[in-house]
Amino acid sequence: MEGPIDLSEILDLRRPSRYPVRVAGDALARRGILSGDILIADAATPPAPGKVAVVMLAGDVLVAQLAWRNGQWQLLSGRAGTEPVPVEGDDAEIWAIITGLVRTQV
Repeated sequence: MEGPIDLSEILDLRRPSRYPVRVAGDALARRGILSGDILIADAATPPAPGKVAVVMLAGDVLVAQLAWRNGQWQLLSGRAGTEPVPVEGDDAEIWAIITGLVRTQV
């Protein structure tokens, strides 16, 4: 086993664009993201299809997988039978892309 681990160094949390986000809910369980997990969000990382993002949508902050369809970003929840949600209008904005995950319970 190696010595002490500095998570802020490994996750590069000293960058001003990076911040932790705790997950509430199981919408992304199929992606291996569970309720209680801590995600590392990076506001400087550009969005890309298939990436998981922190999104402001109609006043709510969500974590969802991104898809690019018909010339616009859409959110995929990961739940079966859920329709994609377009990211459009003044009340929708992609804030950051998830670059890491920390699980505090095994």
